[in-house]
Amino acid sequence: MKVEVLQETLTRGLSIIHPAIQSRNVLQVLGNVLVATDEGRLRLSATDLELGITAWIGAKIEEEGTTTVPYKTFSELVGTMPDPKVSLNLNTDNQLLTIRSGSSTNDVKCIDAQEFPPLPVPDFSDAVFLNVVDFREMVQQVAFAASSDEARPVLMGVLLRVENEKIIMAAADGFRLSVRNAVLSTPVVNPINVIIPSKALSNLARISASSEEPIQMVLPKGRGQVVFRVKDAELTSQLIDGSFPDYQQIIPRSFKSRTLVPTAALLKACKQAEIFAREGTNVVRLDIRTSGELTPAVVEISAQSEGTGKNETLVEATVDGTPLLIAFNVKYLREVLEVIKTPNVAIETSAPNAPGVIRPVGDENFLHVIMPMHLG
Repeated sequence: MKVEVLQETLTRGLSIIHPAIQSRNVLQVLGNVLVATDEGRLRLSATDLELGITAWIGAKIEEEGTTTVPYKTFSELVGTMPDPKVSLNLNTDNQLLTIRSGSSTNDVKCIDAQEFPPLPVPDFSDAVFLNVVDFREMVQQVAFAASSDEARPVLMGVLLRVENEKIIMAAADGFRLSVRNAVLSTPVVNPINVIIPSKALSNLARISASSEEPIQMVLPKGRGQVVFRVKDAELTSQLIDGSFPDYQQIIPRSFKSRTLVPTAALLKACKQAEIFAREGTNVVRLDIRTSGELTPAVVEISAQSEGTGKNETLVEATVDGTPLLIAFNVKYLREVLEVIKTPNVAIETSAPNAPGVIRPVGDENFLHVIMPMHLG
């Protein structure tokens, strides 16, 4: 292999595949990046056996070849190259890769590419096409609600359902639920119902951040995998085996109060409350007050801790229903407000011990259920 590539291009490619590098030294080769020439471009691949990412970058190919290079050494070297151009020259006899840039010459010991786990080569002829802007927003509004508890692997994933032209994503961790709907430009022939690790979807959203082309999705038969293709990159993920909870049963069917508040004002109040709440039990109280003859409807957001003190913020509101005092985990409340795009948000409540529902006003495609906390 003999290749010349721009440092900036190589750095970008390595950053794309970085999340798939195996951090635990189970197999030495999983800490390496597969570097291969591929039809006039350079292909970079990494996998931890659950997540695999491939990026194609522009390069001048003088001689074909492939090897695996230790990712940490490779990325650190590339980041310190003195010249914009980097040349890679592989000695296949001893798997030594010479990396040159300007006056710098480095020899890196590699592992033969045949030891690298094979990544699937899927057929995209029957791919589902996802609008990249809609998809990124769906992931942003859902993936954060997935669990991080490895004892409950099903909840570490995002449920993805596709039927006809409708696509649904849902995630829950036992304390909150996010559900987001969208419409596909082209209906699917066969319905899809899979659980994808939230880590994989978040990385896909990051990879596609600079692309405007549709994301292609395929489920290779019998592999238990999903493969996504975006411009100049592919992401492969193992699916999570199991049954996702019936999230429809979690969504309250009715409410006694519907409170409309400005999203930005409520978010700022929650951020202030979190400063005081995080040292204790992370509890924030929402005192929803209806309007009187001389007083407007407001929501008082408050938090306190013995070590820090007390915080109270009043936010003007429109309240339809009865007044209520309810408490939530302030971190959960802040996180959902951060992914809502509309100027106003609706909070639907029934009782201090019943779940609350948060909806963007004017957007019927998203809802978030948050469990209450003990008022104490």
